[in-house]
Amino acid sequence: MTTRVACLGDSLTRAQLSVDYLGLLEQRHPPGDVRLTRFSGNGDFVHNLSQRLDAVVADPPDVITVLIGTNDARASLAGYPVERAMKRRQLPRRPSAGWFQQCLGAVVERLRAETDATIGLLSLPVLGQQLDGAAAQASQAYSRMIAEVAATHSAAYLPLHERQTEVLSRADPPPVPYRELTPAAGVGVLVQHAVLRRSLDSISRRRGLLLTTDHIHQNSRGAALVAEVIDTFLQTRSG
Repeated sequence: MTTRVACLGDSLTRAQLSVDYLGLLEQRHPPGDVRLTRFSGNGDFVHNLSQRLDAVVADPPDVITVLIGTNDARASLAGYPVERAMKRRQLPRRPSAGWFQQCLGAVVERLRAETDATIGLLSLPVLGQQLDGAAAQASQAYSRMIAEVAATHSAAYLPLHERQTEVLSRADPPPVPYRELTPAAGVGVLVQHAVLRRSLDSISRRRGLLLTTDHIHQNSRGAALVAEVIDTFLQTRSG
């Protein structure tokens, strides 16, 4: 029997600037074993995700995974263009930790009320690769909030941040300082990838990054960890 999985998220799930973890997840299963559908938008905050749930509940899947909060966490960092992001993503208020938890809780509650799906909330990928840096600490703090929401609203918690932290700790990669992604830098990655035909992994290597192309979006190694964590969840569910 095919397991229908809805993957909810932001640009990491849309996979225009990231390696597609949905594709990697599908490769881990026999043909027809899973049917994956993505519901995502580039630059989305959890508030934006909460506004796109109609399409999810209209055709309820068996499993729902949620990977959201990277942009909420980035908005807590010094130098992030909050006002521009609020305008671009039409946010009704300034992003905050409390609002993030409130919105994520509302997402889970609606999905629980209007579907019979098993719901898994992923913790965030590590921002940057300096584990003691402000960016990585922000992704860790928001991951803890995700764990709290999962516990409060009876959803599964999928420890992506912990897996990536483990990999980074073991590999001891170069201490490349975190740099906030600008629109120009995002276009630069697209040009290198789509026009110059450089793989996202080669872009990572040029920048000395182990899991990402730009401290945020996932290369093959980072995306494989996302797929691994979700697959473990699916196996636990089926078992």
